[in-house]
Order: sequence, then structure tokens, then C-alpha cells
Amino acid sequence: MGWNYPDISFEQLMKLAKGFVDILILASGYQSSGLPAHWDADNISRAFHWALFFENVVTHLCNVDKYQDSVEELDAALFEMTSDPSFPQGLAHLSSAALRRASGFILEHIIQNLPLRETHLRAVLTAAIEMDLSDLSETQHDNLSAYLNKLTLQNTSVKQVQHRRSGMKDSIMSSQDEPPTNENEKCSGDDFTPLAIQGLIRRQHAVSCISTAKAVLDKVSNGANCSICKSDYILLGEQLKHDSQLAFMGSEETLVDIFTWNQWKSKALSYFIDNKTIRLVSGASLMFSGSKNQWVQVFEQLNISDANRTEDLLEMVELLLLGCITSRWNSLVEYLMSVSYDSLPVSNQYHLLCNFVFGRSLNFPQKEDSMNSKECGVLDHLTGLIGGQLHLLWKISPILVAVSIPSWSPLFRFYLSEIESQVKGDPSIERCWSCNQDKGHKDCELAEKIWCLHIFHVCGSQIIHNGSGA
Repeated sequence: MGWNYPDISFEQLMKLAKGFVDILILASGYQSSGLPAHWDADNISRAFHWALFFENVVTHLCNVDKYQDSVEELDAALFEMTSDPSFPQGLAHLSSAALRRASGFILEHIIQNLPLRETHLRAVLTAAIEMDLSDLSETQHDNLSAYLNKLTLQNTSVKQVQHRRSGMKDSIMSSQDEPPTNENEKCSGDDFTPLAIQGLIRRQHAVSCISTAKAVLDKVSNGANCSICKSDYILLGEQLKHDSQLAFMGSEETLVDIFTWNQWKSKALSYFIDNKTIRLVSGASLMFSGSKNQWVQVFEQLNISDANRTEDLLEMVELLLLGCITSRWNSLVEYLMSVSYDSLPVSNQYHLLCNFVFGRSLNFPQKEDSMNSKECGVLDHLTGLIGGQLHLLWKISPILVAVSIPSWSPLFRFYLSEIESQVKGDPSIERCWSCNQDKGHKDCELAEKIWCLHIFHVCGSQIIHNGSGA
């Protein structure tokens, strides 16, 4: 039968729905230009009025049997709109069900996405209180007393939510024992104050989780930089004996000492679990989950100044490198933690790396299928961004470069050829840092780059080429 709702045409409703999407986008905190969005009490009240409109219309549609065809047509149109590659992925679940609770939907975005400074908190609560008082004034003579009485009745349920979640103080894992609840569905659309309070409680809960996780990561990071464990001292004694034997026999190969090896591993692990890195990984996972056209536009709209061009490009390169490994993040960290000491000389590591990479290219087909299509798209954009500016990769954490760029990539061959030039001491290029090439590459930054490539591409090739999603 199609659309048969008399109060508004289908075309007009869809036009308003697109306007509501624009409001939700602004609730992310930024305008389309990238400038911060301004949310004061008046703007939040307007957003609430939009939410109430959709709640009233869609609820009426869903509660009347003769309008079920209209609901189906609305859902079909919303699905078509959200399926567009340029549509914001964070709103891809928009449907008639979501519009039935539009008040909670808009509050969730305003409270959870924006920085909750004092002015913003005051604006949210002011708008919520004003909306509730305005609604009560239509039916109550003393709307303030009615509002306070209504709020008091809600106080018990709010305390129950707080009590249920207070266990987070004892264990960050306690929330996994409790099925998630959606408090938005417990309140009617005109009760903005309880919705706002419950949203603030959820945000406080999330902040508590993040703070706990940050404290745990700090402890792990500090542990990664601790002294060598007892088992490593045993390995050290064996290595010293081996070094003495090699020196007696006049060997020219210099083993990697355990202190240098542990320093490289600690440095790599510290990068992976650093707070900044974790935030970047989370952001990269969200950003690159959208279509390539969307995130490419984000990069194109960035304002890169000449004064800070190198720093800005480095940040972009780091984000793209992390975008290449978001699906393998857990397995990469677990593998790095499991790596055991090996005194293999850096020169041997380099030769094994070359034999593995070039031997693999001759005996095996290209392994693009080891990366998903989104990661391949990120890698392609990274390759184009770097172009001939290989110095950008030399300034990025060597462990990130090692795990992010697959050996079949032309960018990897370019990177490896630069390392080869450094190893051979090509006078036409800049020599690597803090390195005495007359004594060979033992503990310089070039040696560290070779070590990172060796432990992942040679020793951990299964993780690099066939790593499962995390």
C-alpha cells in the first residue's frame, strides 16, 4: 500500500530525517568544516524538540496497525540512506526503532561524544530541565513542584543503577558479568532530566573504566622497562661463554648482547601499549571502518602548514600505519611479548630477512589476501602519501613500520633497499644515527630496524602474513 500517514508526507519526513542526521553529526563535536560545533542550552533544546517530533510521529505509526506499511517504507528508505558509502558509519543503525527513542538517541550523542566541560554540562542539564518544566506547564498549575516530585520518584531507579555499577571500583571485569541495559527505554520521551542523569552516569562509568585501564597499562609499561629477569641472566651467562669462544677463534660476527636485545624489545612493547598509541589505534579502527572515500576526504581537508609540514605528515603516516594492523593488534602484541632472546648477529638477521623476502616473492604469489580490503586501501593511500619521502618512515617507530607494511608491498622493498644502502655504507646517503660503521652495526638504530623486521617477517611470518583478526 505504501505511505498512508495523513499528518505528513513521506518526502517531507525524509527531508526532516536528513536534517536530524545533520544534528547528530554536529553532536560529534565538529562541523563539516572541521571547526568545533557550538552547543549551548538553546541549541540543545532545539535538538530535543527535533527528537520529540520524531518520537511522536514514529510512535504513532508503530502503534496503529493501518500504518505498518508506512513503517516498512520508512525503514526501507532509512536503510537506503544509511547504506550510502558517504553516510556516517557511526549512524548506520538509524531506523524507525531508533527514532522512537530519539530523545535518548540525541542525548547519548551530546553527552558521550562532546568534551564534558562545566559549560557543556550546565547547558545539557539546563536544556533538559527547561524541556521538562515546559511540558509539565501544559498540565500542571505548579509545574516546579510537579517536576520535583517526578524527579524524586526517579531517584530510586538512578540509585539502583549507581549501586549496580559501583562494583567497577573493585574490578574492571565486573561489567562483563552483567548483561547490558538500555535505560533510555525505561523513560518516556518527555522525561529529559532522568535521561540526562542516566547518560551522565554511563559516561562516568566509561571514564572510570578508561582510568582503570590506563593505570593497568602504565604498570605494564613500567614492567616492560624493568631489569632483566632471572631466566635472562642464565641466557646472559651462556652468551658470555659463547662470545668468549668466538673471540678466541677470531670470529668477525658480533652477537646481539642480551642487554641490547631487551632494550629493543622493551622499547617496542612500550610503544604498543603507550597511552597515545592505544588512543591512535582506537581512532584508526573507527576512522578506517568507514568507506575509503570518507576517510580520504578527512585527510584531504587537513590544513598542513609549511612550518609544521614534516610533523603533520609524520602524524598522518603513523595513523595510516596503525590503520594497516587494527585487525591484528592483539595477536601482534601477544607475539611480541612471547618472543625469546636470540643472540643471532645483526648481519645474519639481515641476510635471513633478504633471503626470506626475495625468496618468498619468487616461490609464492602475492599475499594481498593476508590483509582485508580496508587495510589494503589504507596501505595504498600510505604508499601514495609517502611517495619518495622515505625519510618519514625512518622517523616512525621501527616496530610499527615492521608490522604494518607487508613484504609483498613495493613500499616494503623501497624501505628494505634503503636499509641495504645503509648496511653497505653507501656514501651518497645519510649514515644511520649513533653508529660506528667501522665496527659493524651492533646496537645502532639501523640494527634495531633490522631486528624488528627479522622477528616479525622471518620469525613471526605467520603473524604478519596470516594473522587473524583481533
